[in-house]
Amino acid sequence: MNNKKTLLATSIAGLIALSSASASAAELTIKVTNLTHGMVFTPLLVASHDSDTHLFKTGEAASVALQKMAEGGSIDDLGAEIDAANGHKVANPNAGLLMPGKSTPEFDLNTESDTHLSLTAMLLPTNDAFAGVDAWTIPTEAGTYTINVNAYDAGTEANNELYVMGAGMPGQLGIPAFPLGDAGENGTGLSTEDTNKTVHIHPGNIGDAMQDGGKSDVSNTVHRWLNPVLRVTVTVK
Repeated sequence: MNNKKTLLATSIAGLIALSSASASAAELTIKVTNLTHGMVFTPLLVASHDSDTHLFKTGEAASVALQKMAEGGSIDDLGAEIDAANGHKVANPNAGLLMPGKSTPEFDLNTESDTHLSLTAMLLPTNDAFAGVDAWTIPTEAGTYTINVNAYDAGTEANNELYVMGAGMPGQLGIPAFPLGDAGENGTGLSTEDTNKTVHIHPGNIGDAMQDGGKSDVSNTVHRWLNPVLRVTVTVK
């Protein structure tokens, strides 16, 4: 009898454990929408992971991997961090840049036992602005959820707002690209130093109204924004 009770208790415990594991796993369908008037996003990194993993933290200095993404759009090192943490990711779901007012196709992410969701992408044209979701808790209840995403300053480069061909690598001051081909020229620069060297809410581009000269190569009527800059629609199946 005691053996039967022990077997029964073991079976029940196993079922509870299996049920708990199933409840924590989620198959997600995701769509990301650019909410800005004239800003373009570099390839997105969307990832699920545990509660201890963070691609960035506000109020803390950016990692080298985050700096590479925020200044040049490279998501390779951040993706490697997700892999090292045994997370799951979808890199570049839009197969290229995400233009103003456009959405990615819907894409799936199987989170398995992951509990949190993160996202990063650089804003162009900027020096080191990025859109970010830091460890959003994945709901356990099926349904459709919306995340409004803010733009952050990585704190790694001064916002001089000047187009510099070849910029985009850490330590190379300048905006690396104007994907819509609307860069100004011959600006003198707005700032030579970022006084807040931690990740913080981006103040936004300032720009000017001069196509030639002035302080900025950024347009004050095209390249300014207010938060949120992205909308993420997450369907938990």
